Amino acid sequence: MKTRNKHNSSVVIVALSLQLLLLPLLTSCNDFLSIEPQNDIVLENYWTQEADVYSVLNACYAQLESPDCISRMLVWGEVRSDNMTTGSGTPYALQQVFKENILETNNYTNWQSFYQCINRCNTVIHYAPSVNEKDPNFTDSELRATVAEATVIRALCYFYLIRAFREVPYVTKPSIDDSESFEVAASPFEEVLDKLINDVEGVMNDAVRSYGEKSTENTTRITRWAAYALLADLHLWRGNYQKCIDYCDLIINQKIKEYEKDFEENPTTITTELYGRFPLISESAGNSNYAGNAYTEIFGTGNSFESIFELNFVRNQSVANSTVANFYGSSTASQTRQIGVPSYLYDEVFTGQNKYFKKSDCRYLENLTESSNKVYITKYVNQSVSFRTSTTTGAAPTVNAERRSDNFANWIIYRLTDVMLMRAEAEVELAGDVKTGETLTDEQTRHYRNAFSSVIAVWKRGNNKRTSSDTLVYADYATSRIAMEDLVLDERQRELMFEGKRWFDLVRLSRREGDNSRMINKVLPKFQENASAIRIKLATQDILYWPYNRTELKQNPALKQNPAYETDDTQQNF
Repeated sequence: MKTRNKHNSSVVIVALSLQLLLLPLLTSCNDFLSIEPQNDIVLENYWTQEADVYSVLNACYAQLESPDCISRMLVWGEVRSDNMTTGSGTPYALQQVFKENILETNNYTNWQSFYQCINRCNTVIHYAPSVNEKDPNFTDSELRATVAEATVIRALCYFYLIRAFREVPYVTKPSIDDSESFEVAASPFEEVLDKLINDVEGVMNDAVRSYGEKSTENTTRITRWAAYALLADLHLWRGNYQKCIDYCDLIINQKIKEYEKDFEENPTTITTELYGRFPLISESAGNSNYAGNAYTEIFGTGNSFESIFELNFVRNQSVANSTVANFYGSSTASQTRQIGVPSYLYDEVFTGQNKYFKKSDCRYLENLTESSNKVYITKYVNQSVSFRTSTTTGAAPTVNAERRSDNFANWIIYRLTDVMLMRAEAEVELAGDVKTGETLTDEQTRHYRNAFSSVIAVWKRGNNKRTSSDTLVYADYATSRIAMEDLVLDERQRELMFEGKRWFDLVRLSRREGDNSRMINKVLPKFQENASAIRIKLATQDILYWPYNRTELKQNPALKQNPAYETDDTQQNF
């Protein structure tokens, strides 16, 4: 993959010819465009050399980086959670999502951009083997690696879709013939999840381990470690907790090896430290009196030691990360920030009254700011952050933040602390319930200890703690499954805030419980009006998911609307 350009097309789940798929998206395929008149393109004349394969594979990444995809990763994954509320100039469609008044006409119910990416992946998987037969430069190992790359990207797209819509049409054939019919019924959540697991496990060993030492492609392209991270997530949602742990351990152990190598080669300049057994980027590199280093490396510079897979935006290219610019803020200080933050995440931190953040927690200073009596998001917006660590008064330290001069922030899909906290959640679920009046068994203690070790490592880094004196105390949580689950959920909330994770975490919790009560109790405080109506509305499992878009229902009669959105009661304004 040599280039990253913005591409646009209109591929949907209904059949489109490869002509329509490729013409608008492959700016590097001039030879394809000139083979024959547009209406008489012969597919076999295009798929003849490895460059053709990589061009379409490149387009798969380009589609993931499109504003339509990234904005939905965020809106589907977090906007409905307790982390977000309206900002300034919030568009009507987004306002309705914040009100839990989601109609089938809302633009964010449109899944076209993800099926567009899926179709590109299907096209690569379908045609790459024929190129292998024609072009000796496209070797067997390159074929397998390419198919693995496309398969993992496709699985990632479907994973977003099922977490948002629950049941979705599952298609693995490319739409290349206008005569084909793609009126496909939606497959059940678990069925799609199992297929994704089988697909990715079938190709994971073919995925590239490394594109070269220190290459940014190790984090901006699918690698074996990205496949493992996706599999850990898939198994966590499937309830295969030991499998989740096993895949997490493959990643963690690799990061430990990388840290040991870096430490041996650069012992005085390395900015990564061990928190317990976990290597993480330090907030205060080299025992500096200033914190903010972890933020700067992970979100400012990007492609950090902790990154596993992130969508890459290159400065001075045609495609910027407009999702961050529109939702969080941009290089222009006056830019409308369409998403805001509930004040309870920010208020009273330095008086010790905030239940989300301790005053030692660097993350609230790095990720949040207050302006004109509103709280806004600064994660991804700032290029670098620095503030003193020695403040002991009730006042917050002054944050020296350098705002980006452009809108090319990367978008992180998976990073190490996410994996560590997935592992912690799986350990808690393996431990199971602690019966009233009974003590933990040895096995339960082991699982809880393992979970706590991951959480405390993430917490210590976030709070810039290097000593054994912990604010989080194991004994305070190791009394019940719910207490341990909340420990992990709370740390995931702090660590992964504004990365498109929180609502999905709450959906996973509700699916596991078969009940939405705990999710509702976490989300409800952000609703200052109509809280009682919202509580009733969020009570059913169906409402956790989005309605199918009205246009999709018309084009594909095999789709049946989510029951939560079939009645007038769920479509009224509150």
